[in-house]
Amino acid sequence: MAEHVAAPTPEREKESASRGAAGRAARRTGVLVTLVLGGLTATPPLAMDMYLPSLPEVTRSLHAPAATVQLTLTACLAGMALGQLVVGPMSDRWGRRRPLLTGLAVYLLATVLCALAPNVETLVAFRLAQGLAGAAGIVIARAVVRDLYDGVAMARFFSTLMLISGVAPIVAPLIGGQLLRVTDWRGVFVVLTVLGAVLAAVVWLRLPETLPPAERHVGGVGEALRAMRGLLADLPFTGYMLTGGFAFAALFAYIAASPFVVQEIYGASPQTFSLLFGLNSVGLVVAGQVNGKLLVGRVSLDKVLAAGLVVTVLAATALLLMATGAFGHVGLAPVAAALFVLVSAMGVTLPNAQSLALLRTRHAAGSASALLGTSSFLVGAIASPLVGVAGEHTAVPMAVVQLAGSLVALTCFMGMCRSWNTRTSAEGAGS
Repeated sequence: MAEHVAAPTPEREKESASRGAAGRAARRTGVLVTLVLGGLTATPPLAMDMYLPSLPEVTRSLHAPAATVQLTLTACLAGMALGQLVVGPMSDRWGRRRPLLTGLAVYLLATVLCALAPNVETLVAFRLAQGLAGAAGIVIARAVVRDLYDGVAMARFFSTLMLISGVAPIVAPLIGGQLLRVTDWRGVFVVLTVLGAVLAAVVWLRLPETLPPAERHVGGVGEALRAMRGLLADLPFTGYMLTGGFAFAALFAYIAASPFVVQEIYGASPQTFSLLFGLNSVGLVVAGQVNGKLLVGRVSLDKVLAAGLVVTVLAATALLLMATGAFGHVGLAPVAAALFVLVSAMGVTLPNAQSLALLRTRHAAGSASALLGTSSFLVGAIASPLVGVAGEHTAVPMAVVQLAGSLVALTCFMGMCRSWNTRTSAEGAGS
């Protein structure tokens, strides 16, 4: 089961002192630790999105159908989802540094092999390996935050990571497009290799171990499965996990459908779409910073999460009404405004859902982080193709998926998490 408050014992006090020493050593690096964890969080979206502008060139270069080349994206995404289930429990057993450095080493090798791939089938296989290894950065970054911070401080740090994870998908395609001016798609993977090597070197030199040996799991696969089963048996943890996962589905639906909705249905140019996409990402980042700097510590995390979910439901409802013609014919402006509100609300919803879930566990932060990440990726991956079931000329599927995801997220929160609100507020206030 997830850990609950217990009376102090000599063993617990010894573990706490050990954890405190490791935490103070890491926190002394301050900005550097933030940049390292931010880099680990940003590496997967960079690996995904820097490659996007080169897809047509890959199709021509490898003489492969476009649908097959798209599998290189699917393989990377699937690897990131499944890899977290493996790396998370490993980090609970062997500490954070060893699995992280191993994952970064495999990521570098897979990225080099992607640059050398002779055909599309090989590229798909190497992209899967790249995703599996890159998952180490995502899952261990969250676990390290849990090791170092608690309560309000943890929620604030997750809001900082939201800033980085919000900017990375915006910047990555721009960088990839500019790289194609001076190199080909293989050169994009070379640049990713260099960036990964720099990050691995900084992790090796400057990121200390944050999980004391006394708090590591000594069991094998069975112990890891028992830890995950215990986490899932804890109703509030599972509630927060599902809340974040289904909210993420609404965000994935936006990412998958907005290019068609904005350009094909409302006639916007690619430049206008890029501007709106950028503005929405800025809204997500700003909301995340407001959450971390102003709300966390002043308002309970549950109340902020509830407000974000309600705003998401209202924005999705407005989008569905506009898509079905309930307000008559509407132009791009009100649709863009509703999308802006929905995406911005994610800057409040996602970091607080993660923080509240991780507050339920101490000794299985890696496994908890793995479950959070994998559930979000899988739910998002399921939601993405649903937005196109009715074709590219209606926004109704996108709005339906967004509203359904938002409503399920709110229902999971209200039904599974509300009973823990008093304790959550008390922990946040005392951190």
